[in-house]
Amino acid sequence: MFDKLDAEERRYEELLHLLGTPAVQNDAAEYRKRAKALADLELLVERYREYKTVAADLAQAEELAGGGDADMRELAREEMKALGARRDALIAELKILLVPKDPNDAKNVVLEIRAGTGGDEAALFAAELFRMYNKFAERQGWRVDVMSTSDTGVGGMKEVIATIEGRGVYSRLKYESGVHRVQRVPATEASGRIHTSTATVAVLPEAEDVDVQIDPKDLRIDTFCSSGPGGQSVNTTYSAVRITHLPTNTVVSQQDEKSQVKNRAKAMKVLRARLYEMELRKQQDAIARDRRSQVGTGERSEKIRTYNYPQNRITDHRVNFTTHRLAEVLNGDLAELLDNTSSYFQSEKLKDATAIS
Repeated sequence: MFDKLDAEERRYEELLHLLGTPAVQNDAAEYRKRAKALADLELLVERYREYKTVAADLAQAEELAGGGDADMRELAREEMKALGARRDALIAELKILLVPKDPNDAKNVVLEIRAGTGGDEAALFAAELFRMYNKFAERQGWRVDVMSTSDTGVGGMKEVIATIEGRGVYSRLKYESGVHRVQRVPATEASGRIHTSTATVAVLPEAEDVDVQIDPKDLRIDTFCSSGPGGQSVNTTYSAVRITHLPTNTVVSQQDEKSQVKNRAKAMKVLRARLYEMELRKQQDAIARDRRSQVGTGERSEKIRTYNYPQNRITDHRVNFTTHRLAEVLNGDLAELLDNTSSYFQSEKLKDATAIS
C-alpha cells in the first residue's frame, strides 16, 4: 500500500510541475486534462502527508514514553493514544482513497423510468418515482430536462426519459438502476387488498461523442408526424424523429420538440447513453466471468427496493437497510438511502481491491 502511495505522491509532484510549464499552459485541452488529474490526487496526497506527519509524531512520543521523566512519560502516553487513533483513521481513509474511482462519477445521467407489472397502479408508481428523483434533483441544485414521456391519462406514466445535469449526478444515482417494488392499497381497490406493482429505473451515464463513436452509416433515421398534446404542429409537420442503430437494433424516438433538429439532437443523446451503457455492461460481464460478481452492475432484473405504504417502510434489499420515512423519501429526501447504499458498495469495492492486491 505504501509503495503505491509513494508513487501517487511522486505523480502528484510531476503533474504540479507540468502545469507550470509553457507547453501545458499554452494548450487548453492538455491543461484541463492535467489539472483534473491533479485534483483527483489532491485529497489522497494530502491525507498521506498527514499520515506521515502523524507517524513521525507518534514515533517521537513513543521515544519520550520510554524516558526517565515520569511526568513526561505520562504526557507522552496520552499523546500516543490520540496519535494512534488518528493514524488508524488515516490508514482506513487512505485504503478507500486508493480504490480506483469510477470514471463516470462526474457525468450527467439519462434517467429512464418505465412502468412494470401492475397496470395503471404500476404507471402511477412510475410517476411517483420520477417525482421523487425530480424533487431530489431540486434539493441538489441539479437541472432536469424531460426528453420524452408516455402518460396513461390517469396521472401515471408508462415511460419517462429525462436528463439530469449537475455536479456528481452519476456518483449519487448510479446504484438506483433496477426493479423498484411498491406494496399498497390502490385507490380503486374497494376491498382494501394490498397490491404489488413494479417499475424499472435505469440510470445511464451521459456519453459524449468522444465516449461513443457512432458511424452515420449505422443509423436509420425516420421522421413522422407527432402525436398527442403539442398544439398546431401535431400531425401537420414531420418533426418527430426515430433513430435506429442497426448493429445493435437500438431504437430511440423523440417528438417532444416542434423542431425536427432539436428532436434529433435529443434522440442522439439518449442513443449515445444507451450504447455507452451496453459497452460498460460487456466490460463488467467479462470481468465477472473471471472473478466473483462485480459491485454495482445494476442488473435490471434485480428487485432492489420495496416501498411498503401500510408500514410506512422502504427496504433496500441489496444492503439490508430499512427506513420508516417513506413519505419524506418520496418527497425527495433520498440522502440517507443513497448514503447507505454508496457506503455498502464502497466497502465491497474495498474488499475486492484488498483481495486482488
